[in-house]
Amino acid sequence: MSALVEETQLIATELASNVIEHVGQGSATTLVLNADADQLRAELHDSSDKEPQRLHPACDEESGRGLQLLAALATTWGTTPTAAGKAVWCELPLTPDETRRRIQRATTVMETYGHTVGGPAARLSHRPALEESVTSLILDLLHWLTAHNLDPDDILDRAQTHFESGSEIT
Repeated sequence: MSALVEETQLIATELASNVIEHVGQGSATTLVLNADADQLRAELHDSSDKEPQRLHPACDEESGRGLQLLAALATTWGTTPTAAGKAVWCELPLTPDETRRRIQRATTVMETYGHTVGGPAARLSHRPALEESVTSLILDLLHWLTAHNLDPDDILDRAQTHFESGSEIT
C-alpha cells in the first residue's frame, strides 16, 4: 500500500480543496480509508448534498481540474448521499496478484525470522529493527549461496534485474 501514499494524499487534498471551495471553509469533513485485498477506497464526507460537477477549465485557469485528476488516478469514483450530506469516493487498485503474493511470502519470512528483540509485530512496525532483520536475512542467504557454490553477486544481479523489470523468475 505504500505505493499509493502519494496518490492518496493528492486525492485527499483535491477533495478537501473542493469542500473548502464549494461547501465553505471550516466545514466539517471526515476522510475514510478502507483497504481490502484488491483496492484502497478513499471517501471524503461533507455536509453538502450538492454533487460535484466536472469542469472543463481553459488552459490558463488555475483551478477546476480536481475531478479530472481524481478520475485519472482512480479506477472508479462517485458520490454517495449520506444522512449528513454526501461522500465523494474513489477506488485505487492495490498491487497485482503476483506482487501481493511475494509481499505476503516475505512478510511470513520476516515474521518468523526473529533476529531482533520483540515479537513479529514489533519487528514489522519498527523500521530500524525491520531493516536490521532484512539485512541479517540477506546476509544469511549470501552465506547459504556461497556454501552451495553459487555466485552471490550473480544471484543478486539477476534478482535486481527481475525486480526492476517487474518480470517473474522462470
